[in-house]
Amino acid sequence: MRIEDLLRGKGTAVATVAPGTTVTELLAGLAKHNVGAMVVTAEDGGIAGIVSERDVVRRLNDHGPSILDGPVADIMTKLVASCGPQDSVDQLSVLMTERRIRHVPVLVEGKLAGIVSIGDVVKSRMEQLEKSQEQLEAYIAQG
Repeated sequence: MRIEDLLRGKGTAVATVAPGTTVTELLAGLAKHNVGAMVVTAEDGGIAGIVSERDVVRRLNDHGPSILDGPVADIMTKLVASCGPQDSVDQLSVLMTERRIRHVPVLVEGKLAGIVSIGDVVKSRMEQLEKSQEQLEAYIAQG
């Protein structure tokens, strides 16, 4: 299965935030959209970074609650792993495991075209396993 197939089923909407947004506003956005990360967009429409709940928790632990009034740019991950629509879900699964990340933006010609979470990958894999099981059961029943 390819990333484009996964996006076709889940959609291409991506929750984004500007680098100057406060961390408190970011947290409100995460809750509003019921997501675990938001892509930080640059003025040119590209990706400036990504920020997750994990980033917030770690920075709170390191620097205390003063980070809540600071900009997202201060806590975001700047080196963002990404994928393309033609990449396979299996390739993405390996990337997520090796880099220990849970959210990967999908880019088309350098522009944001979607996002895939570890939950999307697991759901896709579960659907594939269910289909395989159904096919095996049908094959055995035909005997």
